[in-house]
Amino acid sequence: MYPDRKLTHVLPGRIPLIQSPTPLHRLGAMSKQLGIDLWIKRDDLTGFALGGNKGRKLEYLMADILASQAKVVVTCGAAQSNFIRQLSAACRMLDLRCAAAVMNMPYEDAEPETLVHGSGGNLVLNDILGTDLRFHANGTWEELYDLAEQLALEYEAQGKTVYRMPIGGSSPLGAYAFVEAAKELDQTFDAIIFASSSGSTHTGLAVAFAGSQTRILGIACDPEPEIAQDFAELAKGLKQYLPDIPDILADDYDLDFSFVGPGYGIPSEAGTAAIKRLGCSEGIFLDPIYSGKAFAGLIDLAEKGELTGRVLFWHTGGIPALFAY
Repeated sequence: MYPDRKLTHVLPGRIPLIQSPTPLHRLGAMSKQLGIDLWIKRDDLTGFALGGNKGRKLEYLMADILASQAKVVVTCGAAQSNFIRQLSAACRMLDLRCAAAVMNMPYEDAEPETLVHGSGGNLVLNDILGTDLRFHANGTWEELYDLAEQLALEYEAQGKTVYRMPIGGSSPLGAYAFVEAAKELDQTFDAIIFASSSGSTHTGLAVAFAGSQTRILGIACDPEPEIAQDFAELAKGLKQYLPDIPDILADDYDLDFSFVGPGYGIPSEAGTAAIKRLGCSEGIFLDPIYSGKAFAGLIDLAEKGELTGRVLFWHTGGIPALFAY
C-alpha cells in the first residue's frame, strides 16, 4: 500500500452509511480447487441498502451533496443500476429527492444483438424508495447523459437546487473511498482481483497499492479500452485530497477485457458458470453483470497457472441483479 501520505491537505467530509470493515476470509474449497491461497473481501456485506461497494462512495458523496445544499440529486444509468438503488436510499435518509434517467440497455456505438429485459431486482427496491425513474428507449450512453441533463434542468425550472451525480458515482470522491477501503486489509496479497467498470474501485486500489508488489487487476465489465483514460483522470482528481500520491497514467492500469462477454450489462456464459461454482463451493453468491464476470476471470487465470500465491477477490456486491436477469 502506498506509504507515507502526509496530511497536508483538506480531507473530504464523510457520512457513515456502511458496516465496515467488511469481512475478509479465506475460501477453503475454492483454494483447493484452484491451487492458490484464495481470500475474499465481502463488500456484498456492507449492510447499507442491501450491500455493495457503492455504499463506500456514497459516504463521501452524500457529505458533498449536503455541503452543496442541493435538494435534488440527478443521475443516470442502466435500469438495474446498483448505484441508483443505494443512492436512492441515501437520499431518502437525508430528505433529498433522487431522480434518474435510465435505459434498459444503454450501449456505446450500436445496440447489442443480445438484449436483456430485466425486471424485478433493483427496480423493486427503487419503487419502495420512491425514486423518480425516467425510463427511455435504448440508446447510446451520450444520449443517456443528455437525458439526465434534461432531467436536471426540469427540476431547476421548478426552483430546485440540483446536484449532478456522475454515473456510478465515479468521481475523485468515489476513488478516495477505495483508497480508504484498502486500509481494511491487515495482510499482504500477491494479487487483488475485482470487477472494473466506471473506475472508482480500480483507481482507489491502484493508488493505495502504488509502489507495492501487489498486482491490482481489474476484470473489465465494459468493453471500451479507453476507460483507462477515465481512470487516469480520476487519479489526477484524487490529488486534490491526496497531493503526494504518484501519477497513475492510463497505461499503468492492469485491465483484462477477456471476460466482458456479449457486452456491458449482459450476462456471460462464463460469468454464470462462475456464479454457480462459487455458490455451490462456498455458499457465496455473485451478480451476473460485475462480480460474476470478474470471478470467471480469476478462475480462468488460476487454472492457466497465471495466478499464484495469496490472491484476494474483492466482492463488489450487486446481489439484487440476480433476481432480475
